[in-house]
Amino acid sequence: MKKVLLTGATGFIGRHCLEPLKARGYEVHAVSSKPMKSGASGVHWHQADLLQPGAAKALLAEVKPTHLLHLAWFVVPGKLITAPENFAWVRASMDLVQEFAAQGGKRLTVCGSGYEYDWNYGYCSEKLTPAVPNTVYGSCKQALNLLVQSFATQNALSASWGRVFFLYGPNEHPQRLVSSVILSLLKGDAAKTSHGKQIRDYMHVQDVADGMVALLDSEVTGTVNVSSGQATTLREIVLTIGRLVGKPELVQLGAIPARANDTPLVVGENLRLLNEVGWKQRYDLESGLQQTIDWWKGQK
Repeated sequence: MKKVLLTGATGFIGRHCLEPLKARGYEVHAVSSKPMKSGASGVHWHQADLLQPGAAKALLAEVKPTHLLHLAWFVVPGKLITAPENFAWVRASMDLVQEFAAQGGKRLTVCGSGYEYDWNYGYCSEKLTPAVPNTVYGSCKQALNLLVQSFATQNALSASWGRVFFLYGPNEHPQRLVSSVILSLLKGDAAKTSHGKQIRDYMHVQDVADGMVALLDSEVTGTVNVSSGQATTLREIVLTIGRLVGKPELVQLGAIPARANDTPLVVGENLRLLNEVGWKQRYDLESGLQQTIDWWKGQK
């Protein structure tokens, strides 16, 4: 019986992992730092603050999972890049991984980030692009990646690291780009953005979750980009939202200044995800944005 412990289960990516995990035959044990009044059916919920000393040990001793999908981290928009909580999550994550091994765990996948790469290269390949992050967030993720891989090798664990790039979809924080533009237009307000010439790799959150679950369920080890592999300008994303909502006249590109140090191009190569993991994309940009718009319309 495959038994998985999913951390960050109520987060943006985590909540979208529950159904794919169940579909692959896992007994799902999901972790939330807050009490759960109700949750997805067929999921065993656990309350634990993994930043607290001893929390990981007690949780792993209770669940004894065969698999671990670790997504939990500090991800508050506008703060995560420099937050001191990043350092705390490196320690807490290693505590979790060590306790997972101590309880007989066999296979783990940890959520990394495209911020681990040197963005001066623009095109991010697991094998070719240097992992030289220039943010606290990226540095802590990359440090944890090295620690996890070393620990896994020493303790005969099967470990993979999924580097996630840019994403959007239902339940996204309302201050993020896609959700903020959708919400502004649905309210009839102007959607003010920068010039939108930045090129990024955006993927629907369900595709990201499917990719992380597929990676966990595979035998692939090491770092794998969980990305679309497609270059899209922010301008195209914003204009597509305007057209789909039916209020293109409210989109105001260039109304706010872009960051002076904004990187022009960040795209992740996804050949390992496609060819080795066997992941398949559900949503293209048009269908993904339409699904997200429909979800926001249903929120009261």
